Amino acid sequence: MIPFRFLHAADLHLDSRFAGLSHLPQEIRSYLRESTFAALGRLVGVAIAQKVDFVVISGDVYDVTDASLQGQLRFREALDELGRHGIQVFLIHGNHDPLDGPRLASAPPEHVTVFGGSEPGRVVARRRQDGREVAVVSGISYPTAKVTENTALRFSREPGSSLFHIALLHGNVDGDLQHETYAPCTRKDLISRGYDYWALGHIHKRSILHEHPPIVYPGNIQGRSIKETGPKGCYTVDVDAEGAAVLEFHELDSVRWQVRELSIEGLADEAEWTRAVENAVEELREETPQMMSVVRFRLTGRGAVHKILAEKGAADDLLTELQRREAVRAARREYAGLVWTEGFSIESGLAIDRERLLLEDSFLGEMLRLTGRTSVNAGELDELVAAALKPLMENQELRRLLMSVGSEEKLDWLRGAAELGITLLSGLAEPAGAQSPAEGGMELSAGSSELSMEEAGLETGSARVAGNFVAGDGPAMSGKLDHDGSAKHGEWDDARSAGNKAMDNDGSLRSGAGAEEPGDCAGRQERRDAE
Repeated sequence: MIPFRFLHAADLHLDSRFAGLSHLPQEIRSYLRESTFAALGRLVGVAIAQKVDFVVISGDVYDVTDASLQGQLRFREALDELGRHGIQVFLIHGNHDPLDGPRLASAPPEHVTVFGGSEPGRVVARRRQDGREVAVVSGISYPTAKVTENTALRFSREPGSSLFHIALLHGNVDGDLQHETYAPCTRKDLISRGYDYWALGHIHKRSILHEHPPIVYPGNIQGRSIKETGPKGCYTVDVDAEGAAVLEFHELDSVRWQVRELSIEGLADEAEWTRAVENAVEELREETPQMMSVVRFRLTGRGAVHKILAEKGAADDLLTELQRREAVRAARREYAGLVWTEGFSIESGLAIDRERLLLEDSFLGEMLRLTGRTSVNAGELDELVAAALKPLMENQELRRLLMSVGSEEKLDWLRGAAELGITLLSGLAEPAGAQSPAEGGMELSAGSSELSMEEAGLETGSARVAGNFVAGDGPAMSGKLDHDGSAKHGEWDDARSAGNKAMDNDGSLRSGAGAEEPGDCAGRQERRDAE
C-alpha cells in the first residue's frame, strides 16, 4: 500500500447564528459569528502546512438548510485555496445542510467531489506528489433534513480493490441519546462493511469509537455553546505502507467554551469569594492568551458564602461587573485573552452535618435518605421523576424533550432538589416582604444565554422534581435554574406554576399565562449544536 496523508473534518456549521446570544455586546456577538469562518481558514492552513493529499468533510458544512450567501462564498473561497495547492476535497451534506436546501446553482470546482444522496458513491483519491491512486473514498449525503434509515448498511468495498477504503457518514452511532438519531447505526454495522477508516460527522464531541478500523468523530471545528467545551478542530491521518492509520488532532477554534469548578469551601465572606472568581478569570486568561474564552463557573462545596449567594444575589452583581470589564476590552478589539463569563451555576450548599441529618427522624432526614436510595436505584429514580413531571407530559413538545433526558441529568435534578430542600428547610427561604412569584415572574437562567423553548422545558422539569420532592402535593419551591437543572443564583419561585408559563416568540418562558402548545422551536440552538 502506498503511504499517504489526509485531513478529516466535520460539522463546520459555517455562519452559525449563535442563537440565544442577542444580549451580548455587538462586538462580541460579531466576533462569535466570525469564529466559524476563522476556524475554516485555520483548517485550510493545516491542510496546506501538513501537505495532506486530500480532505474529507463529513457533513453539516453549513449551519442551516438555507445557507447564507456569505457562508457559501466563504466556503467556495476555502475550496479554491485548497485547489490551488492541488488538494482534493471529498464531502457529504448532513441534516443541517441537506441536498434539497436552497443554495447557489453552481457546480463544485473540479477538485471537489460532493457525494449524492441516493447511494454511496465511490471515488479514487490520488497522492499529490505523483498522482498515484491511494484510496477509495465513499460517501452519501442527506437528500433531506431527516434521514432515519441505517444508511451504513448500503456501504460496500469496491470488489477486487486493494486500496485503502474510507467511508464518509453523517449519523448517530450506537444510539447516543443526547443527539438526534439520524442515520442510526452501530459500531458492529460499520466494522462489518470492511472499510479501513470511517470518517464520521454529526456528534460534536471528539471521539474515537474504534481503533482497528478507526471509527472517528472529529467533533466540530468551533464550539458554539456551553454544551461544546474544550478544544475543537480536525484530524490529520497518516496511512503507512501496511495500511495502519495514525491520527493527530489539530486545534482550529478561536473561541473556546469552558466550564470551571470553583469551590466556596474555606471562603469566609463575599469579598473572598469575589477575589476567588476574579483570580479564576485571570488564570483562564493566562492559559489561553491567544484566544477568546467563554466560561461558566460551577460553584461547589459547602460554606457560609452559599447563604450570601442565595440571599443577596451576589452572583448576579459580580457577573454584571465581570461582563462590563470584558465588554470594554471588546470595544478596543482586544479579543485575544478576552474571558467572557457566561454565568454561574450554583451547586454549592450550606455547611451542614449530613451524617447527623441522615440519622435524624425528621422530614429533612427522610428526604436525604430518599435521595440516597433513589440515586442508586434507576427504577426508583425514573418513578420519582415521572411522578414529578406528569403534569408537563400533557404538552406534546415538552413531553418529547423530557423523554430524551438521560439518567445523569435526572440524577442532577435529584441532587439539585435535595440541596434546595436543605436550603429551604434550614430556614433560608426568601424573607418576608420579598417579591412574590406573581409579582416578579419567573426567570430560569439569569446570567447566561437566553433560554430556548427546549431549555425552558427541561428546566421546568427540574423545578418540578425539586418541588414535588420537597413539598409533595403542596406548593413546590424551585430555584432559578441553570441549563443542567441545578439551582442558579438562589432565587426561589413556585414550581407548580412553571408548567403553565407561556412561550415568548424566542422560546423563553413568560409568566402569567395558561399552558399553551409551544411555538416553533426551530431556533433552538444548543440541542441542534449536537446534531
